[in-house]
Amino acid sequence: MSRLETAFEKVTPAFARFANAKPVLAIKDGFILTMPMTIIGSLFLLILALPIPGWANFMSGLFGADWTLPLTQVVGATFDILALIGVFGIAYSYVKNEKIEGVPAGILAIISFLIITQASVLSESGEVVNGVVPKVWTGGQGVMAAILVGLVVGFVYSQFIKRGISIKMPDGVPPGVANSFSALVPGLAVITLSVVTFAVFQAFADRTFTEVIYDVLQAPIQNLTDTLAGAVLIMVLMSVMWWCGIHGAAIIMGIMGPLLTANALQNQALIDSGKELVVGENAKIVTIQFLDVFTKLGGTGITIGFIIATLMVARSAHLKQLGKLSLAPSLFNINEPVIFGMPIVFNPVMFIPFVIVPAIASFMVYFTILWGWVEPFNALQVPWTTPPIISGFLIGGWRAALLQIATIAMSVAIYLPFVRMQDQISYGEEVKAQEDQASA
Repeated sequence: MSRLETAFEKVTPAFARFANAKPVLAIKDGFILTMPMTIIGSLFLLILALPIPGWANFMSGLFGADWTLPLTQVVGATFDILALIGVFGIAYSYVKNEKIEGVPAGILAIISFLIITQASVLSESGEVVNGVVPKVWTGGQGVMAAILVGLVVGFVYSQFIKRGISIKMPDGVPPGVANSFSALVPGLAVITLSVVTFAVFQAFADRTFTEVIYDVLQAPIQNLTDTLAGAVLIMVLMSVMWWCGIHGAAIIMGIMGPLLTANALQNQALIDSGKELVVGENAKIVTIQFLDVFTKLGGTGITIGFIIATLMVARSAHLKQLGKLSLAPSLFNINEPVIFGMPIVFNPVMFIPFVIVPAIASFMVYFTILWGWVEPFNALQVPWTTPPIISGFLIGGWRAALLQIATIAMSVAIYLPFVRMQDQISYGEEVKAQEDQASA
């Protein structure tokens, strides 16, 4: 195990460099801006599809047949602009990390995204209706294009400002006015680049940049994430990074989170169109809820199992106290007290269960959905601090809640022998410390 620790100590700097790379930070910080909107949209979606038998009929009798219309307006106004919020956030965060005012870059990113995105729809009669941006591209299917546009705009804008290629106003001009004028030159460059991009893709592909990126890049990556191997790999990488002391969830989910959210939005789009989700045909299994609510239950590594195991068998004062203090945060999916208080970081005893437990949970969740025990997830999300069982019920009804209970039981069973091993080490150290103190 010491060789394992040595090996990971060598690769940890590479993980750290990747985590602190400007594009990675911009994507991670940028898409955080979408979180409040998706949670608010989820609250209204929860009212729309509360997992209680007869709920729809009850609401129809109370508010009429069209009771869903106001709620779908909210859902569409939040989830369907995910890419727009993301492109603003990425460009803003990239420029802000360069110590430059980021709002002009964010606005330019939205403009650029709209320039390179389809601006017409085809009516049922075959007539082209111009001046309409299909929500499908400003929502889930435009996520990858939003990431690329946000990064490019952030980079170009930063380079212009850092090199002084901008209109500079006298010192007495208010900062707001000065920032507006300083954005003119880089803004002209960014918009010109967007126009050229649009023209090139129209000329050679007869399609928009956003459509091509979705077909060539986003759809294949989404298909890879929507596999058992993809789900397991995501969880393993996340756990390994945390074990190395790096915030694995922030890094991995900062990149994969938008795509997993797009998977959920694709399921929701099918439901909204009146189609039934069929696993193996049109439904995505691995979505953002797959990870947040089930395979990261109680935090990365599903350490709630470790905590319960310590409360069951620990003799050492260290583990007993750690279990008591960590239980309440863990119920709200906060497990830093365990990761750094144990510590699990660079702890060879805890490496195997910390990595294996979420991997096994991925198998459990994947096959329960594949075999029809739990329905594929739609766009509904719950705040990440929602306690287990409650979150499962809200996301997928009583079966999903039961799946969470089974996952916790599995994690306790796997952590138990390793907790005994760690407890023996800790107890021995405490006994030795007491003996040394007594003989001093």
